[in-house]
Amino acid sequence: MATVVVQQQTLRHSTPPPTGLTPALSLNRTSSPIPNKHIPVCPTGPSPVNAHAPSPAAKDSSNEQTSSLLYPPDKSRRLTNSPTVYTIDLKTLSASLEHWAAQPLPNPELMFPWLHGLHPDNHLQLGFFTKGKRSLRRTPRCWRGITVVKVGGNLSSCRIKGAVAPEEVLAPSGVEFLAVDPREGFSVRNFQIQTAKLAPLSDIIVYGENSATQQQILDIARRMATAQHNWRIKNDPDRNFPAYNTFVLDCPFSEVEKRAPHLVAINSSGQLTGQVVDFFQWERLEMCEMSKASEISTNVWLGPTPDYLLRPGSCGPAPTENFDLLIEASELASIPGPRFLANLNKQLEEGPQKLEFPSSGSILLPSGETREIDDLVNTVRWIYYLANPDEPDQKADADGDIPMIPLTKTARKILIHCPDGYTESSLLAIAYLMFAEGISAPNAWLRLHCEKKRNFFAYPSDITFMSGVQARLLQESPATRSHKIRSLPDPAWFRYCDGSLPSRILPYMYLGNLSHANNPEMLSALGIKRILSIGETVTWNNDSSKADEKIILHITDVQDNGIDPLTRAFDRCLEFIRQGKQDGMATLVHCRVGVSRSATICIAEVMASLGLSFPRAYCFVRARRLNVIIQPHLRFVYELLKWEELQLQKRNKPARRELEWATVAREIALMNKPYSRQ
Repeated sequence: MATVVVQQQTLRHSTPPPTGLTPALSLNRTSSPIPNKHIPVCPTGPSPVNAHAPSPAAKDSSNEQTSSLLYPPDKSRRLTNSPTVYTIDLKTLSASLEHWAAQPLPNPELMFPWLHGLHPDNHLQLGFFTKGKRSLRRTPRCWRGITVVKVGGNLSSCRIKGAVAPEEVLAPSGVEFLAVDPREGFSVRNFQIQTAKLAPLSDIIVYGENSATQQQILDIARRMATAQHNWRIKNDPDRNFPAYNTFVLDCPFSEVEKRAPHLVAINSSGQLTGQVVDFFQWERLEMCEMSKASEISTNVWLGPTPDYLLRPGSCGPAPTENFDLLIEASELASIPGPRFLANLNKQLEEGPQKLEFPSSGSILLPSGETREIDDLVNTVRWIYYLANPDEPDQKADADGDIPMIPLTKTARKILIHCPDGYTESSLLAIAYLMFAEGISAPNAWLRLHCEKKRNFFAYPSDITFMSGVQARLLQESPATRSHKIRSLPDPAWFRYCDGSLPSRILPYMYLGNLSHANNPEMLSALGIKRILSIGETVTWNNDSSKADEKIILHITDVQDNGIDPLTRAFDRCLEFIRQGKQDGMATLVHCRVGVSRSATICIAEVMASLGLSFPRAYCFVRARRLNVIIQPHLRFVYELLKWEELQLQKRNKPARRELEWATVAREIALMNKPYSRQ
């Protein structure tokens, strides 16, 4: 008996934000995780024997502090004396932030391993990073930052670039900075501690939202100044560090909006201004650009769920795509039966309609012929003849009692969609291509990716299901009606494929894992002719001939351990990738899981070739990694910010970071936090 979908217009809603976040990771972010993405485990490599030998870069580096317009504070007026708090005007604030953004970051050798978090009781972390060398535990004297603190409300409105809440840097006592070095455990990705860790090495600027009173602002400023004093007594009794100071902005936030809009990240109405790059917004923009709707077969399109469906009533006027049928792939849906489709066929005469279909990974291959497979074939056939009403020899459903013929000869424009545009909809898109084009499952995978230029992800169960039903789909296909269908074995690459393909970051550069690299037949089918291995080695290539050296480059001795630098390999890696581009060949960049070492190289190439800042390049690559969350560790991200300085210098542009290190680390921690709980 056919399964009828009772509710065909249920829309997917955003899930509530995860609970239990620390104060530093719960402000100004309510976005739910992107569906189907996950953070894979990145095995940390061993600590290298010579990890702590000074590098050439460190020898050229001065241990002097980064210059600041706020030190010494001679030109600032004292607001209070005990503790000392100064005032700062808007012009000086703007100039100070601009000056800071133009100063080179200290070399990584001077900041690491201290930035990893070295609690004196965390013997695991200390032993791995310092090997007993106490000099490596010292607080670096070269850093002088600026921490902007907002008083009143939360960070969802009235936010100056990089601003944080008081509780993100102050301990509950209110007179000391938060102690954030992890007491136990081991991690090379302590992004969440960077804001509080660097606040004691920063001048602090306090401002209030429009409703905050001067007394509230001054109270927080006094607490910050007291925390600075207490930190100095505890950590710098010999006064080796210059003093850090606290300032109060002498104007309300409304004045900042009027006179310095370039400093405003979120305005007083709670709207992103676009003046300051926002990781969440930029990733969404990159994802929409990557997965925007495109035609995969005549009159059938594949893409993300339109915003007016995802957020009804919040996205402006009615749609302009003019789709006649919108098919949402949903894990809650069942395959529609022929009677439902026949009824929907009539409703199409009245205007655009919606339909739900099971999402990728939600259908398992039955042990024998079932009505579910009949319904699948009938559904793709019905879609085909809606999109191609002039095709001859249209059939009824399997029982022959419900006509599937369109009521008019008007071709219908159909959108197969899901929230991200590349995961839940893959099963139906591939099944439709197999039927409409008369091609096997492996060829449908390749056509969707290579010819139609769609980045998509499917599950291992989709491989099994499609292989099992492909004979039936090809038998029923209008493209094969004049051919005798022969049963051919799946190619080797498809048998070893888990559903995912390497992620196409640029037309000539793919990002993947070791399993992808060890499937050379798949790489060849995708047009990938070169392999860049970062810290790992493919097992199928035992020939060390010069011919292989031209297409395979191994970067050895680079572990994901937070110690091994990668910057020194950037030029060699990017030259290899670009040589492939020049020769018309794509390159797979991989490490073990394709999220840290190889992702870092891909970000570096995107920064260099597209002229993007690190935050924008990071979101560019992150969006295109499909079902995997990229996770370059702390040192790699820091090295990429230093790489950005070099790229600006090469382009004869003034050195200026879009976002500072602590802000970058905070945003990455916020973006990845929801996934770490899954």
